[in-house]
Amino acid sequence: MEIKYNEQERTFFLSNGRISYVFGVEKDRYLMHLYFGRYIRNYRGISRPYFYDRGFCSNPLPEDREFSLDTLPREYPDMNQGDFRSPAYVIQTEDGRRVTRFYYKNYRIIQGKPELTGLPHIYTEEDQEAMTLCITLEDEIAEARILLYYTIFRDYDAVCRHVEVENTGKQELYLERLMSMSLDFPGTSYDVLTMTGGHINEKNINRRPLQSDAIVAESIRGCSSPQATPCIVLMEKEAGESRGEVWGANFVYSGDFQAVAQAGQYKSTRVQMGMNPLTFGWRLKEKERFTAPETVLVYSDKGLNGMSGTFHDLYRKRLCRGVYRDKVRPVLLNSWEAFEFQVNEEKCISLAKEAAKAGIELFVVDDGWFRNRSSDKRALGDWTEDKEKFPGGICRLSERIRKEGMEFGIWFEPEMVSPDSDLYRKHPDWIIRSPHYDPILSRYQYVLDLSNPAVCDYVIQAVSNILESAEITYVKWDMNRHITDLGSLCLDGKSQKELSHRYMLGLYFILDTLNRRFPEVLFEGCSSGGGRYDAGMLYYMPQTWASDNSDAVCRLKIQYGTSILFPPVTMGAHVSVVPNLQVGRLTSIDTRFAVAMSGNLGYEMDLCSLPEEEKEEIKNQIAFYKSIREVIQKGRFYRLANPQEGNTAAWNFVSEDENTVIYCYFQILSEAVRVNVPVKLKGLREDSVYRLAQDGSCYGGDELMHAGVTSPPVLKDFVSHVYVFNRIQEFSCSDCEKH
Repeated sequence: MEIKYNEQERTFFLSNGRISYVFGVEKDRYLMHLYFGRYIRNYRGISRPYFYDRGFCSNPLPEDREFSLDTLPREYPDMNQGDFRSPAYVIQTEDGRRVTRFYYKNYRIIQGKPELTGLPHIYTEEDQEAMTLCITLEDEIAEARILLYYTIFRDYDAVCRHVEVENTGKQELYLERLMSMSLDFPGTSYDVLTMTGGHINEKNINRRPLQSDAIVAESIRGCSSPQATPCIVLMEKEAGESRGEVWGANFVYSGDFQAVAQAGQYKSTRVQMGMNPLTFGWRLKEKERFTAPETVLVYSDKGLNGMSGTFHDLYRKRLCRGVYRDKVRPVLLNSWEAFEFQVNEEKCISLAKEAAKAGIELFVVDDGWFRNRSSDKRALGDWTEDKEKFPGGICRLSERIRKEGMEFGIWFEPEMVSPDSDLYRKHPDWIIRSPHYDPILSRYQYVLDLSNPAVCDYVIQAVSNILESAEITYVKWDMNRHITDLGSLCLDGKSQKELSHRYMLGLYFILDTLNRRFPEVLFEGCSSGGGRYDAGMLYYMPQTWASDNSDAVCRLKIQYGTSILFPPVTMGAHVSVVPNLQVGRLTSIDTRFAVAMSGNLGYEMDLCSLPEEEKEEIKNQIAFYKSIREVIQKGRFYRLANPQEGNTAAWNFVSEDENTVIYCYFQILSEAVRVNVPVKLKGLREDSVYRLAQDGSCYGGDELMHAGVTSPPVLKDFVSHVYVFNRIQEFSCSDCEKH
């Protein structure tokens, strides 16, 4: 791992022995991107671009007609200096003008990685894990500096980038656009991958060619949203799951964002990631500094699986925090699909007794536990126990659950408020709204204004009161609507455009405070499912309910897409009832389990109403899952067959010690024509022998990866097969004969 500056070539070289990132200073002023990809020992400049005198290309240096910013591959491009592609930043000065000229000033190298105060970020546990380069750009007229941060890691093939803007003068500055990263690639022969969807249809993978235009993925919903994921991936045309070069950019942020892939007129591709300028603005006063969220850049020459492996390792070990980062996650039962709002103490205890018999470790009471909450039309925001439903309060419920041998968890939706609530009647000014119009309802609720410190204090105290009242080790944190009427009664007119980001800063402050106050609580994020499943939330909540759609077949696609960025240990996945409540599908209990066990296993049903044979099956499922849980939650995950592209889905897990392999195969619909296409496993050791736990048969790692595995055809829909292979010894010819 090194960061070095070549004085003669004026180039910066970041490398860790597996990847390299190179850029230089051109004409003593401008940052020019040169290379980001597989490790190279050094950079001597043979790939530097040539400059030409071109029509309609502005020349910032009048004596040099061949040089134009409109053709330069850039690191952090501006506006109004002749680069007419998408700018990385737009800053308005106090006189209303948006003309600035930030030039390269200096650099410094930092051992380790600086923290981003108030924001989620990748962290290090010791300075030797990373090195950071800080570049200073300065505009002497505007009296401001832009600081560009680049962190390279010893153990991960990733570069983190973020930006800070410092007002060094006396006039106010207005940040109108501030991307956290911008990067120009040579050529335009790429495919672009993004993830889109909607409620109960999250994380659909979309891949299409970049042409002579721009591809934009964005959200202005107040959160990252189920409609768009703050991620953009650039891919070689030939790249796939296991081969080819890919570059992934993921925003560590939970609010509005914009991701851009733009084809330039002279065969270049600009990729950018940052806060969405439609809902972002910031007034930067004298001597103030603004810090933008960071973007994680990952390079892989082993296709999407290679890229995902880096994201998974980095996020599991250096984004997720707390005691549950390295701890196995419990098997849980959630009360919602069993009782919905008609939950009460005796129902919970009856269900808990059955859950304990099955081996479930955590009982979660969902919505409906607090006073006056008989439907989703009322009481949200009034976090007081309903003594009619729970005469002994949450404390007694927790004690009774724990006597059954389980941990206890509870549901909140603290960011919202019902109009029919004591909180709203007392504080109608605490919601996000315009003073000129009646606020718009969604799901019978308003959004609390988390830019208001008093609101943040209330949320912290209301949640703390419940968590302090009983022994609670899990919180499901829900968020069930997007933000309309973007206005704050506590911000002045000049600061209204800051609301979207201030909301996220307020939420992050709340979550950080609760994390520190209750370090033993496992927080799980939820936004009507996976509506805010992003890297920013994982910093505070190490797992997320992946979707309100619990149908196993739908979940194949959702979990497959989610795995592009996020490891299975972060993915809440439950076995629910049939017919499924979202799509009405009838799926076998073994297939529902096989899908759910590929993440953090849970159950969402009334166990008391099941026949005895199904209860026994669930008990066996949980026992099996516990025997392989470490492999699922801590192992390396490989995608093998994409359910969005065909009638099958497949993936496999490899344990950290490489001794256990879990292979899952799914046939969605039965076919009249019997198909026998082997699926090739990934991540095994070619020179090892693996014993199939189900029947004791043995196979070489090379055979499993290159010849593949065929699964027996079954004449019914929605079939699953789960194989467990254990590595037994190094491979040799005698082993072939013996096994």
